[in-house]
Amino acid sequence: MKIIDGKAVSEELKNSMKQDVLEYKQKFERVPHLAAILVGDNPASKAYVSNKVKSCDQVGFKSSVITLPEDISEDDLISEIEKLNADKDIDGFIVQLPLPKHISEVRVTLAIDHKKDVDGFHPINFGRMAQGLPCYLPATPYGITMLLDRYNIETAGKHVVVVGRSNIVGTPISILLSRKSKIGDATVTLTHSKTKNLHYIVQQADIVIAAIGIPGFVTADMIKDGAVVIDVGINRVEDDQLTSGSKLVGDVDYEGVSKKSSFITPVPGGVGPMTVMGLIMNTFKAAQKTIYS
Repeated sequence: MKIIDGKAVSEELKNSMKQDVLEYKQKFERVPHLAAILVGDNPASKAYVSNKVKSCDQVGFKSSVITLPEDISEDDLISEIEKLNADKDIDGFIVQLPLPKHISEVRVTLAIDHKKDVDGFHPINFGRMAQGLPCYLPATPYGITMLLDRYNIETAGKHVVVVGRSNIVGTPISILLSRKSKIGDATVTLTHSKTKNLHYIVQQADIVIAAIGIPGFVTADMIKDGAVVIDVGINRVEDDQLTSGSKLVGDVDYEGVSKKSSFITPVPGGVGPMTVMGLIMNTFKAAQKTIYS
């Protein structure tokens, strides 16, 4: 079993990107600028945004965080988004999820200018992805494809089973891996909590991508020997043995599954850092105007 070290890969990519950013700065007399809107005081969201700011600093980007109160109205949030849409100094921005329950994530997503949608959630980017056209790929699936590439994991002709059908991870990664591309040409089965015979289907997989949001959902008896396992889940569970009283775990029972898999991503330190890297790379593309002029 080999551990797919997303943290190490992301650091390598950031280090190699520094020179590209310096050259961009010399040519355009500015640096790429990523902004984030953070609504409320969710500790996990604060940590995610902090990691993104840190990554921007590492590669030489400018970053901005707009912090808004939990009880902000949907219309006022849309107004903040429109300001960023119009700000020519900002190349790309994200609205950190999840949002308070009184705010529609769909309306927020649609309000973001697709040319600045570096999370890759807007229907225009999603639709272009589905048709194999240039776009900003959703950050987590983008990160997963980079990991598979870096570890030379063959996908062509392989059976990939995706567990979870969200628009953020499950559905887009199923599309990406079925496309005709270097990290693609796979036969993909998209499963979810209502799938019948789910255990049996996952057992057939050469590559399992777990993104269902349930701690330890994928167990060792669901994995065939030698399968590649990509764990996208980030779940905080109670642990009385730790001083913090809790720990982060994935959607995979790591201890059991790691004994049967050929490659596996840990949680934390697997897919998470590569999601941030996908966001950084999308922002650089936005600054360079390689996709949209």
